[in-house]
Amino acid sequence: MEMHQIRYFLAAARTLSFTRAAEFCGVSQPALTTAIKKLEANLGTPLFYREGHRLQLSEFGRRMEPSLARIVEQTEMAETAAENFRLLNQAPIRLGVMSTIGPLGLSRFLADFERDCPGVEVAVSENSPERLADRLAADELDLAILNARDGLGESYRSEPLYTERYVVLLPPQHPLKEKNGLTLQDLSEQPYVDRLSCEMREMVIGLCESRDVKLYARFRSEREDWVQAMVMANIGFAFMPEHSVTHPDALRRPLVDPIIERTISLVSLPGRRHSPGVAAFVRASRGRRWPA
Repeated sequence: MEMHQIRYFLAAARTLSFTRAAEFCGVSQPALTTAIKKLEANLGTPLFYREGHRLQLSEFGRRMEPSLARIVEQTEMAETAAENFRLLNQAPIRLGVMSTIGPLGLSRFLADFERDCPGVEVAVSENSPERLADRLAADELDLAILNARDGLGESYRSEPLYTERYVVLLPPQHPLKEKNGLTLQDLSEQPYVDRLSCEMREMVIGLCESRDVKLYARFRSEREDWVQAMVMANIGFAFMPEHSVTHPDALRRPLVDPIIERTISLVSLPGRRHSPGVAAFVRASRGRRWPA
């Protein structure tokens, strides 16, 4: 059996006319008739019979039609899967990531995604939430992972991935290291390392001011690695999201009064058609148990 023979048979079975079936398939009637006769010869039993001028399916033809239709359907599904795989690898996924997101959990997710979708490239760029939103709108990014704390409006689709608490990052020799949890009052007048790029910074500073907590910044940086390095150099403590801590020797103590949290979301533009690679990335993120 050949696929074109099966398709010709199915067209004739639907139309009960070799002429209309040939028109539907874009071939001449003799070519269609010859192909169906070869299929019948291969199967060993007629698929059609004529009743006057009318073409009818034989009992064998009626029994064979569902099976032959499944062959065509499965073949088309395989062809579609192959085409999607080819398209999957055409262009890298343009992923924007907020610069304060810890790389460990995200890197594990990207490694698992690469394993499940081999050959799909992901180009990651870092920036602030506001800049990432602008780049999404300008079609410079396909997706962004960020904290949409104040909301991005109806122009964006935001799907929460995980929520994380803020902790107090301490050097091993810090005088507060014996406490299991810290309040803002515990930290008043303690040396402080200021994370300038933190999207929650103004909110945290406002809370400190409202509670008369005095922070003295001995070092300021927009770079997360510098902040953690200066904490470990005993310059002072820092407020950090719990999953952003990467230094193995740093002490983390939960901030218990008040509890400060942020929600990390996958953001996209509603109505924008996803490439097969981007669609696969979205599905993988939805099925993930975050954070890893």
